[in-house]
Amino acid sequence: MNEKITALKSELALLKEQFARKITDAEIRLKNMIEQESLDTSVERGYKIQASFEEPVDSLANGECVILLHGLARSANSMKAIEKRLLAEGYFVININYPSRDYSIEELAEKVISKALLICENRQVNFVTHSMGGILVRQYLSMHKIPNLHKVVMLGPPNKGSEVVDKLKNTPGFSFINGDAGMQLGTGEFSVPSNLGNANFDLGVIAGNQSINWILSTLIPDKDDGKVSVASTKLDGMNDHIEMETTHPFMMKNEKVIEQVIHYLKSGSFQK
Repeated sequence: MNEKITALKSELALLKEQFARKITDAEIRLKNMIEQESLDTSVERGYKIQASFEEPVDSLANGECVILLHGLARSANSMKAIEKRLLAEGYFVININYPSRDYSIEELAEKVISKALLICENRQVNFVTHSMGGILVRQYLSMHKIPNLHKVVMLGPPNKGSEVVDKLKNTPGFSFINGDAGMQLGTGEFSVPSNLGNANFDLGVIAGNQSINWILSTLIPDKDDGKVSVASTKLDGMNDHIEMETTHPFMMKNEKVIEQVIHYLKSGSFQK
């Protein structure tokens, strides 16, 4: 009798272990599905709210599309000033709100840009980006060709990575605040921007040389905008580069910067 009880207990323990594994697997699958749905929903919501045009719509039937990509830990609202001006110039604007801290650069580029391109349809495509948004474009173009790509303007992009990430990445809370993508923005061996190669597209870069964050500026060599050095914004193969008296967190709202963005989109160069 004791042997039967022991055997039954062993069988029950085995069943519990098997069910526990199945439950854990199901929970993991459910978590992944929820996270994926969250990304898709976030991106779709951004399109519904931020894909913008001025009436009459017919006037934009053949207008150029401009995709706006905000930086790390920012939102589409940070690009509103640029969006407003581009709309006034007659562009079809897609101002994307994406979860910059929830996924890697590779995942964000694939999901966010591919869906934005669907909205552009057959229009010529331009990008105007701030900070990490420019790295998403480079990542996407390293894997895909956009046949109707016209121009790209990057504001304060860490094209060679950021020394701030190098020096603070092991600081408690840094990874939590900046997410997977933020941790990929250093200058070392695992830096995504440093390993994406030269620009093989029409690129203009605007760098800021003013800072309101003197603490971070002490971590950055030479001139910087408080987050990224002027030198780091440059990329081999770019068409033009301009240095302006503006800061990293506010350059996309700076009227003089916005004027330069529009000038580049129309002429392929900055006004010196």
